[in-house]
Amino acid sequence: MRVIPLCVMFGGWLSMPALAADAEAWMNRFVAAEDSQSYAGTFIYERNGSFSTHTVWQAAEGEHTRQRLLQLDGPPSEVLLVDGDIRCASAQLAAQMPSGQAWSDKALDVAALSQWYDFHLIGDSRVAGRPAEALVVRPKDQHRYGFELHLDQESALPLKSLLLGESGQLLERLQYTQFSLGSVDPQQLQPGPSCEPVKAIDEQSGKVAWHSDWLPPGFRLLDSNVRSSPASGEPVSWLSYGDGLARLSVFLEPLHGAAVADARNQMGPTVAVSKRLTTTDGDVMVTVVGEVPLGTAERIALSMRAGTDQEGK
Repeated sequence: MRVIPLCVMFGGWLSMPALAADAEAWMNRFVAAEDSQSYAGTFIYERNGSFSTHTVWQAAEGEHTRQRLLQLDGPPSEVLLVDGDIRCASAQLAAQMPSGQAWSDKALDVAALSQWYDFHLIGDSRVAGRPAEALVVRPKDQHRYGFELHLDQESALPLKSLLLGESGQLLERLQYTQFSLGSVDPQQLQPGPSCEPVKAIDEQSGKVAWHSDWLPPGFRLLDSNVRSSPASGEPVSWLSYGDGLARLSVFLEPLHGAAVADARNQMGPTVAVSKRLTTTDGDVMVTVVGEVPLGTAERIALSMRAGTDQEGK
């Protein structure tokens, strides 16, 4: 089936200023709602042509949240988050957390995001038997992806999230089939035996002596550290960049003469680009991983230079 870009499908609606203002108001409702309500539901997650089903429970009390995510397909796999931090996880599921579940980790600033994205309402919707408001989060340049969100009219929580590529093609889908608001049974929030405590990453002291000479407008350095490679034990520099919504990681590992080829891969919305860089201290492999277009990831990889990032953390 031919995918019609959303900017074409809804072009007549997107030019209406009143709808744009209403969409921004809905986005602000959504940001305020994400960590303040208790709910439970079952959703389908689609990525790269594969599907999985999950159940999620969230209990919110004051400023604190406790969320359990359980995969219903295959061997039992789950993740438990307390106030947004992963406390335990099954190894299989921790490696493929749906990005739609990570909205609450991004501390969205709608006013700041409006510099890099347009927000537009596209009409009423119905998901999991509940009335919803559908809106588009459309990037203003080619360096980030767009979203289509269907927000529950009662709670403003996302019942459906579509991640869209440059031509409007579907890269990832998260869609509830059952959803209920209200208190959650405490027993449902207790992890099972497959949920293992998450080990802290071995981080070394000192600033990362790398920076990027080019980033898409709005992207900034979020965090950085030096980690030991699980494969070689070598120190690996890690930097995290984002625009408040899109996020990517850069890893830099000394090669010490090892023969490693450049690579570029994409699975659904996630890209991984590896480039060999020559420095005065020897060759380094730069790997960029994130949910940005391939061309953007390649340009960032080639822009990495020795020296501390001037922006700091």
